[in-house]
Amino acid sequence: MRILFSSLAFLVCVFHPAQSADSPVHRSPKEALQDLNELIGSWNGTGEPEGTRQEKQRGFWTETLRWRWQFKGADAWLKVEVEKGKYFTGGELRYQPDQDRFQLTLNTVANQTLNFQGRLKDHVLTLERQDEPSQEVQRLTWTLLHGTRLLYRYEVKPKDRTLFRRVYMVGATKEGVAFAASGNANPECVVSGGLGTIRVSYKGETYYVCCSGCRDAFNEEPDKYIKEFKAKKAKGAKAKEP
Repeated sequence: MRILFSSLAFLVCVFHPAQSADSPVHRSPKEALQDLNELIGSWNGTGEPEGTRQEKQRGFWTETLRWRWQFKGADAWLKVEVEKGKYFTGGELRYQPDQDRFQLTLNTVANQTLNFQGRLKDHVLTLERQDEPSQEVQRLTWTLLHGTRLLYRYEVKPKDRTLFRRVYMVGATKEGVAFAASGNANPECVVSGGLGTIRVSYKGETYYVCCSGCRDAFNEEPDKYIKEFKAKKAKGAKAKEP
């Protein structure tokens, strides 16, 4: 009997950690999307199609992307508006905790709604969808470079192919780069933890937010966000103590 219990204990020790290691990391939408805080702000983009030099010149276009936070209760997501976009007019980026992945819903200039899903790794957000009529896999890859450069490319893989083919690419620079690169003196957004660029005041104190979405959230519940902000700062200061 003693041998039986010892064997059972051994099996529990061996298999339980493996199951825990395989279980997904549960994060709130706000926590997961904070990894993409560098998106927040306005970006001036230049797009060109894949092809010859002449085809690129003929298909050249410019667009402006504006990313901001949105909040509703415990939920949070990022909203993007695309001004003069050749393919998209805007959309929403959300995090799905149960699947540990992101979903980007985009509205096209042809009034279609497209849903891309994928994951973030090393500042690269890779999202895919399958077009039902053609069975073509479409992929959008967003790459953040030092918080001042943004690249996104659109690729397709036909049903009978194994490799993706690039259709176009957009390179963008962030507005207010000089401010964003000015060093450690940059204030932190009291709501999202991103780069604070807009001043807000409450009870004689000045704080900063990163976008109009965070400003609206702060104005609705200033005590909540100030409490969370101060608790985060206190925790950080305590962690630095010798």
